Amino acid sequence: MASSGDSTRAILFALGANLAIAIAKGVAAFFTHSSAMLAETVHSLADCGNQLLLLLGMKQARRPASPEYPLGHGKAVYFWSFLVAVMLFTVGGMFSLYEGIHKLQQPEPLQKWWWAAGVLVFGIAAEGVSMRACLQEVDKVRGDRNLWQWFRGSRQSELVVIFGEDLAALCGLSFALVAVMLTVVTGNPMWDAAGTIAIGVLLIVVAVLVAIEVKAMLIGQSMAPARLAEVRRYFEARPEIASVISLITLQLGEQAMVSVQARMREEQDAEAMLHQIAEIERGLKKGFPEVRWSFFEPEIGKVPTAEQ
Repeated sequence: MASSGDSTRAILFALGANLAIAIAKGVAAFFTHSSAMLAETVHSLADCGNQLLLLLGMKQARRPASPEYPLGHGKAVYFWSFLVAVMLFTVGGMFSLYEGIHKLQQPEPLQKWWWAAGVLVFGIAAEGVSMRACLQEVDKVRGDRNLWQWFRGSRQSELVVIFGEDLAALCGLSFALVAVMLTVVTGNPMWDAAGTIAIGVLLIVVAVLVAIEVKAMLIGQSMAPARLAEVRRYFEARPEIASVISLITLQLGEQAMVSVQARMREEQDAEAMLHQIAEIERGLKKGFPEVRWSFFEPEIGKVPTAEQ
């Protein structure tokens, strides 16, 4: 599992890119009166706020456990990630849809369109740098999974959100550039409005997909399937364990909880069994550093056969 530093790096790249792009877009929107450009300005400003919320969530998630929060505050990052998805839906998507529909009803000609084109090209380049940094961190954790499989199975909400934001930003900038150029070529401002609506639909779709994934983490998901399988294989390979009866894991931000019920081979010496369990748990936390809490319930007796 990627460390918090990996996610922080991706967030800071995205924050820097979006701040520079928002300023450039705002200037271009002022000179061109482009609704697509205005929508993109709001989108970039919203993204800046979103990244600050993610950083806040990651900071809160590092708070230590307490009697009131015995499993720590790791899931705080899920709450802030879900809030970011909601903001992407409302501030970004809904505003773009509103602005696009308004421009369809009251179209306005573009002015100084080269400002918009130049800023959009700059924005695509800046977002490309941010996306590259994000993909570098994603590649560290996705293994042999494709991006869609990683997106559906990841337990790093902040990385999922940044990936969704960067993807939406790149596509949105491309839509805006196409809309501006079509408006210039055809002289029809309806293309600008259509581009704004396309940006709104894109942001809403991405926000919904991100929200679905983060909601699952917020409710309480197990460790990632591949990691869970590794944990199970660890227990099954231990010579002290005859069989694993049940295994429950819970992902809590960057940390995880593991609860296992296993049938032990040692049946006579209780003290020896306790030493074995302690050794098993030490090996678990050494091999899986993200495991912060482990609960081991031993069972003794013969392993039941199929006939039993």
